[in-house]
Amino acid sequence: MAALIGRHINKIDKKGRVSVPKPFRDALTAPAAKTSDFSGIYVYRSFKYPAIEGCGEAFIQRVIESLDDLELFSDEQDDLATTLLENSHQLAYDTEGRVQFPQELIDYAGLSSEAVFVGRGTRFQIWQPEAYETHNAEAFERARSRGATLRLRSNNGGGS
Repeated sequence: MAALIGRHINKIDKKGRVSVPKPFRDALTAPAAKTSDFSGIYVYRSFKYPAIEGCGEAFIQRVIESLDDLELFSDEQDDLATTLLENSHQLAYDTEGRVQFPQELIDYAGLSSEAVFVGRGTRFQIWQPEAYETHNAEAFERARSRGATLRLRSNNGGGS
């Protein structure tokens, strides 16, 4: 699957519809990313932030499989299934590549006239633009003050 990266600000219309950025749509609908004929995104409330988490079918299938690895009927499995699956929404693209957010998610993320889509590799987040700018500045400063580093995985194919 192509990486979901960058920031894209799109307008939200009065009906709660917003265009999913084309690079995200392309990455999420590529043959390697598809596990069924559904054409759209999955969204749910962020567990950590006043934002919406979004992903495609390949990622939601990984979540489901990971939940199956937990003890059946355990509180941990039940709580995570409730948080991630029971509160998820499957949003199909319209003919213009738009989706319509449920009002509960618009309210949760504090969205009004614009939304910023933020790539997270295999998933993405949707924020109210000003809230995201604050979060982004704080995250940058935390990473810099900690001297954060990232050990890159071997790419197993040579090159850099």
